[in-house]
Amino acid sequence: MNREKIVEDIIEGYRNTIYQRYQYENIKNQYEIPESINEETVNLLRNYFLNYIYPEFNKRAELNESFKSLDNYIKHPKKLLNILMDTSNLIFKYGIHLPKILNTSLKVMKSYRAATGFENMLVDEVIKNKTEAPYDPSKITTLIKLLPRKEIVKFIDTFQSLFEILQDRKLIKKIKEILEYLILVMKNKESHYTSSQIKGLEMSLEMINIGEKLFNRLATEDQRKLVYLITEIEKDMLKINL
Repeated sequence: MNREKIVEDIIEGYRNTIYQRYQYENIKNQYEIPESINEETVNLLRNYFLNYIYPEFNKRAELNESFKSLDNYIKHPKKLLNILMDTSNLIFKYGIHLPKILNTSLKVMKSYRAATGFENMLVDEVIKNKTEAPYDPSKITTLIKLLPRKEIVKFIDTFQSLFEILQDRKLIKKIKEILEYLILVMKNKESHYTSSQIKGLEMSLEMINIGEKLFNRLATEDQRKLVYLITEIEKDMLKINL
């Protein structure tokens, strides 16, 4: 079996499951939601998943390279912290909280990498079990059931953490300031950093900006309800009880 072709087919299959489960009428009939989480909000949420977390196969190469180039920083955040230590303004402003804010911002990058990793686990199961394409929702569900429960729990936790960050307006403001500064420093020292690393940070910032706009449509209480709703939908899809 050709792995690259399987990856492409799994991406398409999993994107189709997202498109189906984030349909407003389906959600309204299955879950209790406030009026503010209307069809437009659900459509924006679905598009956020499809554009930034699970983009089309033909968009993956550049994104994978960009986020993979940041893996060393994700695993060793002190390397990014050393860049921030060059500015007295951020140190004075955030003090001992700076490393924590930086680590939180890295969770945005981890969410995309987690989605890719999850898809690769499905691909491994396809190859192991010789499951033939196309991968409709029924086959995707069957493949998910073959995955270790701890991996599914970790996957859901990653995305719950992402959306909890997006609904925290004060924290988002701090994260954006830090990412904007990191991008500026890297662009001013291009001989020290690759274009892929810069692109990865820019994509992270874009993910935050679009996600922030989505949550800013809602009152604070309804933002919390949206995070809970996303978690419940994903848990139901992945067939686990946390």
